[in-house]
Amino acid sequence: MHTTEHHWITTPITADILRGALDLERTAHGLLPHRLPAWARAQCADGQLAMVEAQPSGVRLVFRTRATAVELDTLPTKRVYAGAPPRPDGVYDLLVDGRLTAQSTVTGGNTLAIDLATGTAESHPGPAGTLRFADLPDGVKDIEIWLPHNETTELVALRTDAPVEPVPDRGRKVWLHHGSSISHGSDAASPTAIWPALAASLGGVELINLGLGGSALLDPFTARTMRDTPADLISVKIGINVVNADLMRLRAFGPAVHGFLDTIREGHPTTPLLVVSSILCPIHEDTPGPAAFDFHALGSGRLRFLATGDPAERAAGKLTLGVIRDELSRIVEQRSADDPHLHYLDGRDLYGEADAAELPLPDGLHPDAATHRRIGERFATLAFAADGPFADHSA
Repeated sequence: MHTTEHHWITTPITADILRGALDLERTAHGLLPHRLPAWARAQCADGQLAMVEAQPSGVRLVFRTRATAVELDTLPTKRVYAGAPPRPDGVYDLLVDGRLTAQSTVTGGNTLAIDLATGTAESHPGPAGTLRFADLPDGVKDIEIWLPHNETTELVALRTDAPVEPVPDRGRKVWLHHGSSISHGSDAASPTAIWPALAASLGGVELINLGLGGSALLDPFTARTMRDTPADLISVKIGINVVNADLMRLRAFGPAVHGFLDTIREGHPTTPLLVVSSILCPIHEDTPGPAAFDFHALGSGRLRFLATGDPAERAAGKLTLGVIRDELSRIVEQRSADDPHLHYLDGRDLYGEADAAELPLPDGLHPDAATHRRIGERFATLAFAADGPFADHSA
């Protein structure tokens, strides 16, 4: 329940105060942000994709107000994994005039109970909760509330103690990024601490994050979504999901990459387009997928992944990260002869062998919070530098 010490104004949550979402679904409770449009969601019956695209990584409420108190009612859906330690509640980040000012969580909500051993999931309904930020500075200010990157969040109501209006266009470039769970923000500390959000902040750009956990699989509907989304800068991070899903062989991979890039170029023929290969992931550097849960570790309360393929099968076209990096480099070199705005970045320049020795991936696949920061800072340095692929040449 919200308090009565303020004269609350309820503002409808509409697209003009919500950034980073590509579709808004009206639900029985409120508004559910999606990161893929409805037509794209209809083309894939995969439950993993349905779950992750509805997790609002990079999605934030943005408005201008004199309010000193803000309340947001939400209905989260929290995941519980059988046999694994409880997951922390999703974090909401409050930015005031671009600075992280406060963080909070919402209790309650729905629960999605997932059994990794059987691949089954059960949903259990729960109540909505209220997020409250008070004692904000007086005067006109720009407020951003970044939604939890890893927790499905239905927006129920927004209340403030002063009127709200959209923030005028700052003239910032829009960066559209697609990648795996690492780009989605897996194991980052909070929504503004995922590596794409950090890089966007350092680069002074507006982020649209199509990091889709487990689902960076060169799907044609994702390419068409990117083709149709206005953007000034585009990047695609390709590799780890194709390997750990054991999705395709080398014969199919090359044409799929070409087709993905061709589709993006239909809508963005001269936009800077950066192809990024996977960061170092020791279990899959030379060993094909599929990846599997280490159930022995899970029995000890730890989540770890294993590569279950046979390195000898590379000769038959099975993919490893090493094979994929070579192919991506070759494809970009070939295409860039006719496409001067196409670039390649080896993901090991973001996180390589020395980094893995210092900051190993805790579960074998995903970086921790400190590594997200390192990747974000390095990406910003490499991509947004004066001689980088995303350099601003407008001045």
